[in-house]
Amino acid sequence: MLVAVPVAPVVAQDDGSTGEDGDAAENEGGLEGTIEGFVGAQGLLGAVLVLVIGGVLLTVCVEKLISYLTRAALKLKISLFALAILFTGFEFDDTILALVLSAGDLEGAALGTALGTGLAIIGVTLALAAIISPFPVDLPADYIALFALAPLLLIPFVLVGTLTFVHGLLLLGAFVLSFGYIVAREYQRDTPVFRTTELGEEIQADGGVALPAEFSEISEDRLVGGRSASGWLWLSLSVLALIGIVFSSMLLEAGSEVVIDGFGLEETVFGATVLTVILTFEDVMLTIEPVRRGVPEIGVGNVIGSVLFSVTGNVGVIMLLSDLEISRSVLTFHLPTVIVVTALAAYFLSQGKLKRWHGFLLGGLYVAYWLIAIVVFGGVPISG
Repeated sequence: MLVAVPVAPVVAQDDGSTGEDGDAAENEGGLEGTIEGFVGAQGLLGAVLVLVIGGVLLTVCVEKLISYLTRAALKLKISLFALAILFTGFEFDDTILALVLSAGDLEGAALGTALGTGLAIIGVTLALAAIISPFPVDLPADYIALFALAPLLLIPFVLVGTLTFVHGLLLLGAFVLSFGYIVAREYQRDTPVFRTTELGEEIQADGGVALPAEFSEISEDRLVGGRSASGWLWLSLSVLALIGIVFSSMLLEAGSEVVIDGFGLEETVFGATVLTVILTFEDVMLTIEPVRRGVPEIGVGNVIGSVLFSVTGNVGVIMLLSDLEISRSVLTFHLPTVIVVTALAAYFLSQGKLKRWHGFLLGGLYVAYWLIAIVVFGGVPISG
C-alpha cells in the first residue's frame, strides 16, 4: 500500500528544470538543515542509529501526547476532539517543507506536497487505522460535511490559473474559519463528540470524571495531578510532547534520506516506498495509537484536522512567498482525486463505524492513484 512519498505527482508536471532549484532546496537552513547536516556527517551507520532513535522518540512522544491531551481535556472541561484538531491538525513539518520549496522556486512541488499529504492521510493513515483496528465513529454531520467539502474550496482557485499572495491569504482565512468553527462548536456542546466511547460516556458537561483504566497511571500524575492549575500544566506538557513529535519526525526524515542515498535508492520506486513509511509514521502513530487506547477522538481529529489544513492553510502558505502557476493536470486529475477520496472517507465516517473493508478500499484507491500517476504522468516525483 505504501508505494510512494506523500507528494502528489503534480511535481512530475513541472518543466523539468528542477536541478539547480532542487539543489537549492536541499541546502536548507534553520534547525532542519542543521539536523540533516549533522546526520549526514555521521555516515550510513550513524543514520541508521538516528532512525532508531527517532522512531523510539516519536513513539514515546505520541504516547505522552495522548495521555496529556486526555488529562487536559478532563481538567479544563473542554473537548478532547477540539484539542486533537488543534494539536495534531497542524502539519508543521509539511508547512516548513512548503516554505522551503517555495523559497527555492519549487512552488509546484510545494503544491504537490499539500495535495499529497491530504491523500496520504486518508489513503494510508486512515486506511491503516481501519484495517488494523476498526472503530466506532460518532461525529456531528456538520463536521463530516466540512471535511468532505474542504477540497472543493480549491476549485475556484485552481480555475484562476495563477495563484498570488491574495489567494494565499484567502485560503489561510478559510483554514482559520474552518478550525475556528469546530472549536467554537465544541465549546458550545453539552455532549462530547464520540460520546459512545468509554471515555465519552463518562464525561459530563460539568467535567470531573475519573480516567479510564488505560490512562490511570503515568509518572507525571504524582507531579501534576493534584495541583490547582493541573489542566494548564497538562496542556503545557502536551505542547512539549508535540515539539518532541516534530523533532523526532525531522530525525526520521534526515536519517531516511541518508540511508536511502547510502544504498543508492534515492531515485527508485523502492526508495520512495521506504521514504513513505518513514514520513507517514508520525500520522499513522497519531491515528492508530489513540484508536488502540480507546480515544478515537484524537485519531479522527488528526485525520480531519490534517486534511483541512493541507487543502487550505498549507496551500495558502505557498503563495505567501511566490506566485504559483497551476498545471492542467491539477484540475483534471490530482485535485479531483483528492475530492473523490475525501468524500468517500467522509461517507464512511458518517456510517457510525469505520470498518476493515473501508480501509482496504481507501488504500486501494490510493494505490490506483499512484499507478495511474506513474504510468500516465511520467513517474515517481523524487527530487535529485
